[in-house]
Amino acid sequence: MILDLATGEVSGQIAADICIIGGGVAGQILAEALSSPARDVVIVESGGRDFDPAVQSLAHGQNIGMPYYDLDDSRLRLFGGTAAIWGGRCAELDAIDFEKRDYLPHSGWPVTKTDLTSYYKQVFDRLGLKQPSAEDLWTTIKKSAPPFDADKLDSDLWVFDEQGERFTDPSRKSFDHTRILLNATVTDIDVNAQNAVQHVKAESVTGHCTKITAKAFVLAAGAIETVRLLMAAVGNRPNGLGNEHDLLGRYFMEHPHARGGEFLPNKLAQTLLALPRAIRRDGNRYAAYLRPADKLQRDKGILNSSISIAPRLREGERMELFRAVTGKLKHDLPSSRFWRASYHGLKKLAVKGLEWTDPWSSILNMKLNRNRLGVFAIVRAEQAPNPDSRIILGCATDRLGMRQVELDWQLSEIDKRSVKVLMETVGEEYRRLGWGDVVLSDWLSETSARWKTDPLISSHPIGGYHHMGGTRMSSAPDTGVVDKNCKLHDSPNLFVASSSVFPTGGWANPTVTIMALALRLADHLESIFLERPVQRSASRESQGRVGTGKPV
Repeated sequence: MILDLATGEVSGQIAADICIIGGGVAGQILAEALSSPARDVVIVESGGRDFDPAVQSLAHGQNIGMPYYDLDDSRLRLFGGTAAIWGGRCAELDAIDFEKRDYLPHSGWPVTKTDLTSYYKQVFDRLGLKQPSAEDLWTTIKKSAPPFDADKLDSDLWVFDEQGERFTDPSRKSFDHTRILLNATVTDIDVNAQNAVQHVKAESVTGHCTKITAKAFVLAAGAIETVRLLMAAVGNRPNGLGNEHDLLGRYFMEHPHARGGEFLPNKLAQTLLALPRAIRRDGNRYAAYLRPADKLQRDKGILNSSISIAPRLREGERMELFRAVTGKLKHDLPSSRFWRASYHGLKKLAVKGLEWTDPWSSILNMKLNRNRLGVFAIVRAEQAPNPDSRIILGCATDRLGMRQVELDWQLSEIDKRSVKVLMETVGEEYRRLGWGDVVLSDWLSETSARWKTDPLISSHPIGGYHHMGGTRMSSAPDTGVVDKNCKLHDSPNLFVASSSVFPTGGWANPTVTIMALALRLADHLESIFLERPVQRSASRESQGRVGTGKPV
């Protein structure tokens, strides 16, 4: 059932077994996993079926740290959330990402990669994609991995989900037993003396409101908004709920992007073919990347970043018209269904062009534009957890009276050093193989700044819109905000389904891990709050693939 608070059709109080606050990827996966005729689940979503500027304005905030995207541009308030403009890049975190690393303060999850293994499999099954950790993807695409030293570099493949509107349809069959309340922004979380949530209040920008009661509540509103709710919406906890140890909002992380260095190949085709950017096999799209091998990370004390290799304009050149247009469609225009479709359409054309003509079109283009183009490393870096990188509340309020957030994004010395070591290692391997040389970007040796963004290197020049941290997962309340089951240490019935729980960000895009953690949380909620026993295999397989309603 789909309800719209903005129209006034909701009257009185809503009662449910589970109340999920947020209708993005995490909230939808959790609701689908819990869906049952005998169970009452409600999703409370701030946005509607499509982009609404009045609702989107509720995401406004201020950047007070390193330069970052406008906060109301880097996350969307509509059903499906920011996944409506997700690029579809799917990857799992590596086992080392979950480990406590002696050289990396504040690292270590209270769960291991093994704890998520079955859930990662379910995610890829639901998406209808091959699972990277369970498949030899190089064999799948009928190519050989580049012959780098396995103790130094790991080369693998991303697989892409290309259903751009997968998460934007609230009328999907998988929601038949779920109530979805649209245009309902939570503005108050009422807790008792034991910090148990008794009800939440939701309001629309049109002036309507309702209250929702439930056995358990789950914050699935994205990292920044989840922190904001815990700080600003709990009236009888002025310092924030879950903030007994001043950890709420701290350790905010992104995957910062940069230009890592230039490749000077002896044979251009050899370099471009070794790490292909767009390969299609059996209907699936793949792209290659390099990351530091686990041994190199431990030996050198560095983070787990990734790079891809592609022709790019040199610094200072004028951006090509096509990239300028697609960038404007994605970043500057309203993210309505029409503009999203326009962007996805242009992007699909570009990808198809690469699949049909690369690397030969790139080689020709570089020969024709020898002085303007080069082959560069596109860095998508891991950021170290930093307690000074944080989300706080500002003094300004939104149209519903909620205090807006301020983001103080801060990087650390190890972030830049890790990229430098990775690029030096790539250069050593490149020369060892006799492929040519690699020249590191100047900023990696400069001492004036910890990072340098480059609008010519990526359609996301600053970072990937990957908001992580703020309610970090930990074994004890004095080191984090939620426990290993994503329950607030300070509350018996409030949970978080978001990348805000990540203690470290790893190298991989967070979406797949968000989904895996949501499925794991669903099993936990079944075991402690709901009468029906956990039947993981049957309950998961009966849901079908995400967004299709088809059996797996």
